[in-house]
Amino acid sequence: MTGHHPTPTADASAHDDAAADAADHGVLRARALAALLRARERTSLLTGCVDEAELTAQHSPLMSPLVWDLAHIGNQEEQWLLRAVGGHAAMRPEIDPLYDAFEHPRSARPSLPLLPPVEARRYAAEVRGRALDLLEGTAFTGGPLTDAGFAFGMIAQHEQQHDETMLITHQLRKGPAALTAPDPAPVVGDPGPAEVLVPAGEFTMGTSTEPWALDNERPAHRSWTEAFHLDTAPVTNGAYLRFLESGGYEDARWWTPEGWAYVQAQRITAPLFWRHEGGRWLRRRFGVTEEVPPQEPVLHVSWYEADAYARWAGRRLPTETEWEKAARHDPVTGRSTRYPWGDEDPTEEHANLGQRHLRPAPAGSYPKGQSALGVRQLIGDVWEWTASDFAPYPGFAAFPYREYSQVFFGPEYKVLRGGSFAVDAVACRGTFRNWDYPIRRQIFSGFRTARDAHPDEAVA
Repeated sequence: MTGHHPTPTADASAHDDAAADAADHGVLRARALAALLRARERTSLLTGCVDEAELTAQHSPLMSPLVWDLAHIGNQEEQWLLRAVGGHAAMRPEIDPLYDAFEHPRSARPSLPLLPPVEARRYAAEVRGRALDLLEGTAFTGGPLTDAGFAFGMIAQHEQQHDETMLITHQLRKGPAALTAPDPAPVVGDPGPAEVLVPAGEFTMGTSTEPWALDNERPAHRSWTEAFHLDTAPVTNGAYLRFLESGGYEDARWWTPEGWAYVQAQRITAPLFWRHEGGRWLRRRFGVTEEVPPQEPVLHVSWYEADAYARWAGRRLPTETEWEKAARHDPVTGRSTRYPWGDEDPTEEHANLGQRHLRPAPAGSYPKGQSALGVRQLIGDVWEWTASDFAPYPGFAAFPYREYSQVFFGPEYKVLRGGSFAVDAVACRGTFRNWDYPIRRQIFSGFRTARDAHPDEAVA
């Protein structure tokens, strides 16, 4: 809950605190409304740019039909806002099992009796109308779901996460482009050094104050890193091509045993969607074939590929703790900020977010978004693989359900940080944690590398 707590002996102070609480809640209510509307506008774009046959088709066994995502978004909103917060009776209880992500694997969802597109749109719209009425009348106090409007922020994040999933499906679908967007601007000026030194020392990792942070981001705790060097920008296509063309995919030295077995079994020789033709490396991007742009961060690589490149380059992937320290720690103040550039919400000058573009910006972009240590593009552009397994923080408590994070903790999943061009700002911050299997390549994943510092280098 935001704001101050009044003392029983200070009537004037209590009045002022109540007014401050009301103002804080008004800001959060407006933020929740904007986030929900922005998410639904994007959902409508992603599901409205293709015909009904495309909506109901399964474009890859890795992904659900787009129409499943659409109704699932509405069903989750109904369950958590209308039922859990509003106390309303279920609108369509018979469809709950159809849209339970844990009950049916993605590959099996096309065979379910799903709501057809017209009905799915109608259902999602009716839920949304009731949810907006509920938002207007709900006090942002009284319990963990309603404090600071958490449930509304959670649902906005959930919808944006499925929007990113649907954008992945658009990348996997065959046929002409259904989506368009302008390209990011080229880099202007000197992007600075290739790497920076991150001094040894403690910093505050995670959060206990971000109102809509999810359970795996909590609680805030002190963490230590030794000094290390980190790339100031993600690894580019041009740099990755040097690894590829030097025989990196044919040399077991650079791969973990599991990674080597994986690329051999799957006959992987380049990032997903790349092909070599006529002496050039080409890629398919949202229905368009184009030459691989050398200055753009590499995209659609698995953890195994990222790790192999780093070994080949004589470096390593940063740990999750190192990544967050580089993104949030201000060595001058000792504070951990919400974002690399400070505490203010992202703007178009800070990061490439929200599907504003359909590709990463060139390496070295967004100087106003760099961290206090001089690292750029830590937010947006590409999800960045880290060396770390997905694990709970000390003091972790599952909320509001175990299946959001807790069931995924373990060495099977690797952590990704920072978000991509496909992530909305509501679902991306310096503490946000993503995770996936190390084989995953259809996601908008890239990476940057690190190396240990020498013992005599600077210490905070």
